[in-house]
Amino acid sequence: MDASGQPTLDEIEDRFAALAAGRLSRDEADRWAARWVVEDGTAWDDLSWWALNCLYGIDVPAGESGGYLHDDEQVRGWLAELRKRRAR
Repeated sequence: MDASGQPTLDEIEDRFAALAAGRLSRDEADRWAARWVVEDGTAWDDLSWWALNCLYGIDVPAGESGGYLHDDEQVRGWLAELRKRRAR
């Protein structure tokens, strides 16, 4: 967390990595991100806001077919995109 109590981009990336590796549940990732997306009201840099919004809702079911709206491959893709955008 930074001085304001907000998670840093490193911490946001760590949540993505833990989710992709199966060390963090989708429900846990969603609830954590919801705190910052819905309740916080703080201004975020574009990359952090994008990443938080990807995590928020990550546990939405795909419907009757089972699984999730955003599958594991998409989660890994978002993590790769986050890392690529950070490297710029």
